Amino acid sequence: MNISPSGRAPSPLGFYGRVGSDGTPYVYSSPSLPSGDFQIERSIRSPYRPHTVAPALHQGYEEELIYRDHISRLLTAKTRVFSISGRIPLDPSQLVLFFRTKSGITHSLDFPIDVDYNTPPALDVLIAACRPHQTSDIDSYAEHESLFFPPNLPLTTSLEIANHPILAAIRTTLFPSLPEGQYLTTRRDRLEVIVSGGRMGPQSRSLRNDGRVATITVTLPVRFRGGALIVRSDSTNAEERFTGKGGKNGDIEWTAFLADCDYEVEMVEKGCRLSILYGVYLKTFGTGVGVGVVAEPLVNPSDGFFDLLAPVLNMSRGRKVAFSLSHDYGVCPADVLAEYLVPYLKGGDSVLYNALRLYKLTPELHWTAGGYIWPIDHLVESLSEDISSPGLDIVRRGTPALRGAFSTYGDPELHGEVDNLRQRIASSGAIPLLEAEITILTDGNVQAVGKERVPFVSNGQLDKLVVNAVIVVYVP
Repeated sequence: MNISPSGRAPSPLGFYGRVGSDGTPYVYSSPSLPSGDFQIERSIRSPYRPHTVAPALHQGYEEELIYRDHISRLLTAKTRVFSISGRIPLDPSQLVLFFRTKSGITHSLDFPIDVDYNTPPALDVLIAACRPHQTSDIDSYAEHESLFFPPNLPLTTSLEIANHPILAAIRTTLFPSLPEGQYLTTRRDRLEVIVSGGRMGPQSRSLRNDGRVATITVTLPVRFRGGALIVRSDSTNAEERFTGKGGKNGDIEWTAFLADCDYEVEMVEKGCRLSILYGVYLKTFGTGVGVGVVAEPLVNPSDGFFDLLAPVLNMSRGRKVAFSLSHDYGVCPADVLAEYLVPYLKGGDSVLYNALRLYKLTPELHWTAGGYIWPIDHLVESLSEDISSPGLDIVRRGTPALRGAFSTYGDPELHGEVDNLRQRIASSGAIPLLEAEITILTDGNVQAVGKERVPFVSNGQLDKLVVNAVIVVYVP
């Protein structure tokens, strides 16, 4: 993506959706500016019906619709990640495949392989021992059928995926809500072979009804052209495309996708495509504790995700834009900075953060609530004093009362209480989103938004201020 510098000043334009209640009564104070809802979880009070303000359109109407559509697609992909890809840092010359044919003879196949330069005899034996896939949607114009090595014959490799943190990457990205005490295990499924002129028709998920929750495919280092792996999600009708070419240093590419996905392989134009499939299964062994570390990402955002992100960034040039995190992380914003969450990001939050870094941008995590945002190095001040106490007149210098932006309707008692809370938030260093020139991107639909909570005392009762974490990035 080419993002050129722009002299445009950041625009206050944004789209803000309403987040549904999770069963706890909320009191919302509705901003007169498009800066989000101010949420408080109260122990005992009647639910309050929020008032929403339609965003003003500052651009051309058609461009605005296109921008909104790009944002909607990106947020949908971020909310539901169904496939991921990464690379195994392994010298291909250290990889060996061992297999036995019906005759009882064991063969070994060394890598890397270039069939146009020199085809090992063991590869011809392997292909001869394979059987064709029984798929109903095979291209009648394909010269060769796709093949698989019989599962009843012994086959193993010197590659052991348990030695690489692939399952940890799958758990973090594809199963971000998996509770502690539940683990992912893997079992080798089969070896698939597609020679030049062949392709693999759609492989329905019904063909893999062995209780697996995901599938891993590892592309072996055999040179080929074409033969991209296409993964389609049944729930979202989205698809991802993976080339399986590996990295510059000969790294081996792996791809993982959920069990409810179908997949197929495009025609191999030249060479031979070999891949080993593994089933991923959910097991419970007891409780466990994970430790997060800051390191290079284990997975790479797919080309399809980059295709969704690029137009959003291109149409956001010259602005500071923000994306709300989709998951809860169980921290108290009064105790930790938002940046603390970076090594713990999961699901689409992790994919988006890594994608922004790959674009050479500098994403930052901030706390935000009620149209206010805290600087990157600020905690959300713990509100230990009863905010309903009289005499609270702590307002930042130069900041107007903004009673209309954070007022509550129909309850004069709560009106002053929320005003005091707003003043306390402003005094803790938070500034309005409009003043910070930050636009939170939403598409107007209900999206999953992660919530963290800061307790405070009001009228002698313990309430909770709902605080959200956002990824903020400036697009030059």
